[in-house]
Formats: sequence, C-alpha cells, structure tokens
Amino acid sequence: MGDNSERVLLGEIGAAQGLKGEVRLRSYTATPADIAAYGPLQDETGATSIEIERARVTPKALIVRIKGVSTREAAEALTGTKLYVPRTRLPEHGTDEWYVADLIGLEAVGKDGTVLGSVVAVHNFGASDIVEVAPASGGENLLVAFTDETVPEVDIENGRLTLVPPRVLEDEPENGGEE
Repeated sequence: MGDNSERVLLGEIGAAQGLKGEVRLRSYTATPADIAAYGPLQDETGATSIEIERARVTPKALIVRIKGVSTREAAEALTGTKLYVPRTRLPEHGTDEWYVADLIGLEAVGKDGTVLGSVVAVHNFGASDIVEVAPASGGENLLVAFTDETVPEVDIENGRLTLVPPRVLEDEPENGGEE
C-alpha cells in the first residue's frame, strides 16, 4: 500500500539567493508559492521547524525568506533540507487526484491483474507526471507517462494501480528495414 506516513514532503530548499538570507525553494505544491500557507514545516528528522515568512515567484525560481535566517551563510546551511508537513494539514483532494506519497509503494498490475512491479517514484520534469515502476522480475525501472491511458485505475485502498505500459518497439533492422 502507499506510504501513509504522518508527514508529507512539500518542498526542498535549494541554493542561497543574495546576501540577506533568502533561499531558492523547490515547491511540490500545485501552486509553488502556496507552500507558505501550510504554516511551520519540519525537516526530515522532525526536530527543526522552518517557517516561511515571505515567498515571491520569479521567472526562474520561488524565492523565500525563512524566519530567523538573515545571512547568506545561514541560508547556505539549509541547502538540501527537505520540508515536510503533517498529513493532517493537507486539504482533501478530488476523486481523480492523489498525493504522490500515496502512490509510492503501490503494486502496479496489468489489466489482467498480473503483477508488473511496484511504484517507486513519481516525477515531473515540466511536461507531465511520470510514474516509475520497479519491475517484479527485476531489471531497469520502467518510466511511464501518468495518463488516463497508461494508468486507467488507481486504487489506494487496495494498494494497487493498473498500468498499461507502452508497447516495446520491436527490434527493427538498421536503415529502416532497407537491406
């Protein structure tokens, strides 16, 4: 079943921005600046609370000021810090929407119920979501566009999703079949 942990990853602090303690922030929220609306965030250990005082969207990045961080050195010390929020602070989502944390660990099955593997990640490189599946038979992970055609059903309650991977191209002779 998916990862139903108590906390959900919402973002990651990137490089320092300027000299007064601002940082670039990679936000995993639908609207990047909305990460500030969740209130205090926690680091991976849960020991450190991080509060975003101000966020501004630029053409290249989301830039934030973190409460208590006023120097470049302090900002640099936070580089790479992953930011989590308690699951209870997340809004409800629609029936055809899921949190990535709920998808990780789901069993990927074919239309006939054959176990194909398990979901290890969901990526988005700008165009659309891509589901990464570790094959049950081993080998390289499979990357599949997360569309209605390739993932026609997601069943969080039963810990599985239906996966219709694209057909693997047949080995073709070089030169497009010309000999």
